[in-house]
Amino acid sequence: MPINKIRILLIEDEEFDVRRVRKTLEPFSDRIDIVQVVSNGKAAVEILETGSHRIDVVIMDFQIAGGLMGETLIRRIKSIDTTLQIIVITKMTINVTDFQFASQLITAGAMWYCTKYPGDIEDYIYQPTDFLLSIFNAYEKRQLAISKRKADQKLEQTVQDRLTEKELIGESYPILNLKKVIKRTAAHDTNVLITGESGTGKELIAAHIHYQSKRRLEIFLPVNCGSLPAHLIESELFGYEKGAFTGAEKEKQGFFELADKGTLFLDEITELPLATQSSLLRVLQDGEIDKIGRQGKLKVNVRVIAATNMDIREEVREKRFREDLFYRLNVVSLTAPPLRQHLDDVPLLLEHYLNYYQQQMNLEKPSITVEAKAMLARHEWKGNVRELQNVVQRLMVSGHKSVEKADVRTALGMDRDHITAANGASYSLPQEIKSLKEVERTFRLHYFNYVRERTDSDAEAARLLGLAPPNFHRMCKELGIK
Repeated sequence: MPINKIRILLIEDEEFDVRRVRKTLEPFSDRIDIVQVVSNGKAAVEILETGSHRIDVVIMDFQIAGGLMGETLIRRIKSIDTTLQIIVITKMTINVTDFQFASQLITAGAMWYCTKYPGDIEDYIYQPTDFLLSIFNAYEKRQLAISKRKADQKLEQTVQDRLTEKELIGESYPILNLKKVIKRTAAHDTNVLITGESGTGKELIAAHIHYQSKRRLEIFLPVNCGSLPAHLIESELFGYEKGAFTGAEKEKQGFFELADKGTLFLDEITELPLATQSSLLRVLQDGEIDKIGRQGKLKVNVRVIAATNMDIREEVREKRFREDLFYRLNVVSLTAPPLRQHLDDVPLLLEHYLNYYQQQMNLEKPSITVEAKAMLARHEWKGNVRELQNVVQRLMVSGHKSVEKADVRTALGMDRDHITAANGASYSLPQEIKSLKEVERTFRLHYFNYVRERTDSDAEAARLLGLAPPNFHRMCKELGIK
């Protein structure tokens, strides 16, 4: 397997010193190649900017002709490509131990420097072994830097893909203003409290704050507090050590530990018991968690974004939510606008979800008449964007190639020419005979959405359905409900 040669750009204005560098590197000509020699900084910059030669390592004299030299030249080279490694050779440090000079070079961007000669060596660079080793080390450092840059670029692309996938749809004033507030909030690494009705996209807002912040390359971990079993909340949030209690056969990392350096989104924060609120307050104050069974606290660096669809100030007044925790969370406050406040965005949202469910459900996208669109745009949308999503799903599974006003009335539950449950939930009959399993799944999808639209939280929806919260969330996932 051929070895890639280390490609050198030499910046040196003394022919005598050019010969000495060449002779020093000559024994390693199979691994090191001086591809270009220039006598001034301007010529070196032109080569690097045009990319006429692939360069791995720059070897430069500190004092050269032409004005562009020294630390200024080092900084200019690093501004062209941060992965380029620079080795300085200079006669300035002959018989001198100058730590300040070395510090200035490193600060500017050089990775190593050496003295040209002490006066009695005419053929080689002084300390040739160190000089050669520095070149090999510089090459390896550049390869690592290139690999890291590629990895960072992939991560940044992933972040952009996530933002595209979780796009905030809308061009109305409330949505445009929300986007501005999100951008401002993302710039400051503070705790955030998001309020708003059920179905307004609070998790979506939290995700945008995270992916536009300096933590965007780290984990974004959403947790629904209402779905956590009461007796397991502390261990789920903070984790435990192996042997901490009967059944603790191995260590468990809690959500705070998993989200270290990233963002933890605590949805339905008002569902937390007061005892857990107290523990959460200590974490927010000290940045440390009490892991069950661990001697000593564990330091974590987590940004917390909390959300609720309840009137949290009323919860504080009624002593159901700690006032001190409220102030810790409410450093920055955002409100997710209900859909009735930006009805102008309904056509955009409708088109977005039609395309989305066309791909997700592998169904043909129907056309929608002007009258049907107008009816959707005037609807009250008590369930907000989540209700709109559900209506789009109903229209998609109905099998209509063209959606009329009557179809919208049925999807909105305004007509009664369909199956009606005892409590008012409705389900349109399919136009063709389908398997019982498929019909049962479709009905369950409709009924789950129906219940979620009419409850303030997933915890309440699970309770009304007679399901344990974990089972409720598992079934929602199986149905493709977010």
